[in-house]
Amino acid sequence: MKALGFVNNSRTSTVTEFVLLGFPGCQEMQSFLFSVFFGVYVFATVGNGTIVCAVSLDKRLHTPMYILLGNFAFLEIWYITSTVPSMLGNFLSKTKTVSFVGCLMQFYFFTSLGTTETYFLCIMAYDRYLAICRPLHYSTVMTTRLCCILISLCWLFGFLSYAVSAVHLSQLPFCGPNIINHFVCDMDQLMALSCAPAPFAEITFYSLSTFIIVLTLLYILSSYTLLLRAVLRVPSATGRRKAFSTCGSHLTVVCLFFGALLAMYVSPTAENPAAMQKIMTLFYSVVTPFLNPLIYSLRNKEMKAALKKVLRIE
Repeated sequence: MKALGFVNNSRTSTVTEFVLLGFPGCQEMQSFLFSVFFGVYVFATVGNGTIVCAVSLDKRLHTPMYILLGNFAFLEIWYITSTVPSMLGNFLSKTKTVSFVGCLMQFYFFTSLGTTETYFLCIMAYDRYLAICRPLHYSTVMTTRLCCILISLCWLFGFLSYAVSAVHLSQLPFCGPNIINHFVCDMDQLMALSCAPAPFAEITFYSLSTFIIVLTLLYILSSYTLLLRAVLRVPSATGRRKAFSTCGSHLTVVCLFFGALLAMYVSPTAENPAAMQKIMTLFYSVVTPFLNPLIYSLRNKEMKAALKKVLRIE
């Protein structure tokens, strides 16, 4: 006998697929949400893709700051792609199912790309710290070679950080129910559906999440505290405005991204209603990539000029 989402053996039923409830509502509401998130996804991918093209094609932007920004935009394309396309399919689906392997793969890429983003925000803060607090040493310290090494390390450690957790999760038994009240396969929901307790896997995941989020945030805040002190000592009002403009873009992204992450993974989420968890996840996985092109392009003259060149705007 075979039921939806289960393979029945003599003693147990093994889950072969999960049901992602996403955002429940009538068919009209599902169609409206599909249109909204489709527009968000297209804008985010095209906007971030344009930044990548601008940095690649404009030789004036072949500096560490813009190389980091271009790679960050490239990362944002993949980060929003790890959630929104499956969400769009979910809006149009009647069964709203995702395979067991597909769910685990989404969990791994979703967490790995999010972790890579925290590392990127760290090295971007380091770059700004050197540029403003150590301007005479900036060109000798932050070379293109060092920038490329740091970018490579971000990607490497981003994808290694939760590899063990993903393996632990794949080995857990899931024998029903198989309904996830979320739009993405995340640790909270998958651990709740496991039919065997796995305290080691859970402790490992949340300890590592807390360590990464808190440590990277403390580093960024420390860098910007020193940076702010240096900016306030600049005698020229024009110089202060330029420094604040450059750093303000980065700080906006940091606040949006880390604010939602702290609420989701560092504070206890068991007491948070499912709707609140979905909203917090939307903030750091969809809203940040969506706003990234606006935040970085509208506040930067060099980037605006490069974007006009790419888009053929006079």
